[in-house]
Amino acid sequence: MARLSTHVLDTSRGAPVEGLVIDLHACVEGQRRHLKADATDANGRLLLADELPPGVYELTFHAGDYFRAAGVALAGPPFLDEVVVRFGVADPSGNYHVPLLLSPYGYSTYRGS
Repeated sequence: MARLSTHVLDTSRGAPVEGLVIDLHACVEGQRRHLKADATDANGRLLLADELPPGVYELTFHAGDYFRAAGVALAGPPFLDEVVVRFGVADPSGNYHVPLLLSPYGYSTYRGS
């Protein structure tokens, strides 16, 4: 089965994001099923699954909570609060790495290695 990991970097500080809570959901027949919640380590990394079957998934990055805890003044409501990335896992033996480059006003993601 596929492996899923992420790495989150705060581009406004130029540093890894420690303690960012991330939810993993499976999307099946239009329904979201919560699989797990965990937080990034001191290097901004998180292994979400060692064995993930093919399918459609979502990662929800709780960016607003991270920035508030870091003392960043956010508008109410913040421009970015929860960043949701929906992606597909096609290769059952693949390594799926979903990095997130994050700031209070923007983000970027891609399939990493």
